[in-house]
Parts: sequence; structure tokens; C-alpha cells
Amino acid sequence: MSILVTGGAGYIGSHTCVELLNEGYDVVVLDNLSNSSEKSLERVEELTGKKVTFYKGDILDRDILNEIFQKEKIESCIHFAGLKAVGESVAKPWEYYNNNITGTLTLVDVMRQYNCKNIIFSSSATIYGDPAQIPITEECPKGQCTNPYGWTKSMLEQMLIDIQKADNEWNVIILRYFNPIGAHKSGRIGENPNGIPNNLMPYVTQVAVGKLESLGVFGNDYDTPDGTGVRDYIHVVDLARGHVKALKKIDENAELCIYNLGTGHGYSVLDIVKNFEEANNIKIPYVIKNRRPGDIATCYCDPSKAKNEMGWVAEYGIKEMCEDAWRWQSNNPNGYDE
Repeated sequence: MSILVTGGAGYIGSHTCVELLNEGYDVVVLDNLSNSSEKSLERVEELTGKKVTFYKGDILDRDILNEIFQKEKIESCIHFAGLKAVGESVAKPWEYYNNNITGTLTLVDVMRQYNCKNIIFSSSATIYGDPAQIPITEECPKGQCTNPYGWTKSMLEQMLIDIQKADNEWNVIILRYFNPIGAHKSGRIGENPNGIPNNLMPYVTQVAVGKLESLGVFGNDYDTPDGTGVRDYIHVVDLARGHVKALKKIDENAELCIYNLGTGHGYSVLDIVKNFEEANNIKIPYVIKNRRPGDIATCYCDPSKAKNEMGWVAEYGIKEMCEDAWRWQSNNPNGYDE
């Protein structure tokens, strides 16, 4: 039996494919390559010595989904595919709602037609909005999202919860990611954003490699130790392993589970800069800019539920996250476009 990984050629998807293959799972990837590269999957195969079955296509395309479920024996789906840039979602709300929500509804409809009722959904700490409590537990109420991307995650969570309540044959595991950074230890796969990065670490590494002049730090007047925003950064390999743990949880008949995946430690933007400089002996010039609308001061989680129920714990510290991110970027200054 195979695991369908939608968006499997992307940053988190490709790292998850490595962990799945290393654990002995057969992997089928569906990806439209709109924000990813097929080369990531070639490197996944190189790292694991195992084959990935790849379909180029979109979760909105019912025909390709039918083809996959007819040809492959799909047991569970890990669902990463989706548009994910916060700023772009504000400018293009229709595209985000159509792709993320209609696409997931189409995927789930095809899954149930083929009696595949196991899904692990890639959600986000965004759904907590400005959190009611720090550290954030899974019991923390969902907040007002500040952008269409966040709303798609929040709505999709509710949709999957309702589907599972209506039909308890479904096993739905919702994983709320905090801030994934870092890369595979080999330096062969990593984060490869199109254009100017939306996330902090690829911005830092592109400054380090000389592609960008300086790092823009949005706001230094937050109520935090150094005035810059504090986030829970998690190594992408730890995050990927969380999905393997979630699959094993499904084997126990998970029904409906929601887990935060983070380290439980908050680091400010300037903490990241300092740790990156120390880990790699490289100076990162930065410029303080105005706050971005919708950004919050502090966001980090209590990950103990994932530990207690899945046996999952984040193992990598901030220094390794910084070292691994730089190894990827320095070995691949242009990402997968060599």
C-alpha cells in the first residue's frame, strides 16, 4: 500500500518523502510544480536509494486524482498541496480560496469514492490568530485570521472535522506547524522559494550567499525581549518525522487528532540572525523596517500533546537549523536551478 503525498515536491513535502521512504513506505507524489521542482524528487531518490512515483498535476483536477487512485493502492494521504504566501493571499484571495478549499474538497471526494479515508492535513499556527495564551496548546481557541491564507487553513480544519464527525470511518490528523526552517543534513534538498522569499530563513541565507544586500526586519518595537517578533522555529526534518508518527497513529485508529508541531521555544528575528552568524561565521547585515500588518509579537507552542500521544519530540536545536539551512543554500546558491 502507498502513501499519496500531495505537494510532495515542495519544501516540507520533499523532506517528508525522505522520511517515509526511509521508514519503508511506498510514496506516490502529486504536485503541479507551481512552487517546487521535480529535481527535489530526483534528489529524494538519490538520498534514499528508493523510487518515488510522480504525477504532475493539480488537486483541482479530478481526472488525475481518479487516475492515481485507479492505478495506485493508496492507503493514506498526506496533504501538503496549497498556495501558501500570506502577502500574495491578500492580493489574490479568489485564487487562494479556489485552490486550497476547492482543491481539498475535490481530493477528499475522490478519496472517499475509493474508500481511502485516512488523511493527514498540513495546517498552521496561523489559525490561532493573535493567540489567547502563550505557550499555545491545542485547546487554545482558534482566532481571527489576518489573511486569506490563514482562513483557508482554518476553514479546511473545520471541514475535515465535520467530515470525520459525520463518518467515523475517517481518520483525520491535523498538524499545526509552527515555523519550519533548516534543510536535510546532506545539503541536497532544502527551501527553494520563487522570487523574494516570504520566510525569514531563506531571506537570511540569500543575504549570506550574496543574492540579497540585507535582511529586512519588520518591526523592532514589539513587546518582546529585543523588540523583534518571536516565533517557534522547528527543523524541517523534525517536522517531516512528525508525519511518519502521524501515520503510525492512524494505524491505531486515530479518528480525529489535532497536534501542534513546534519546539516549545520562542526565538526572535534577531536571535535567528545572531545564531546564524555564530553557527556559520558569516555577518548578516539587516535593516529595521516598519511592522507588517497582521504580524503578532509572540507565537510559540506547547508541543507536549504530540509527545504524549504520538511519541514525537523535536530533536534539533537552533544552531543545527542554522547550519543545515546554510549548507543547503551555499551548496545550491540558485536552489534547484543549477
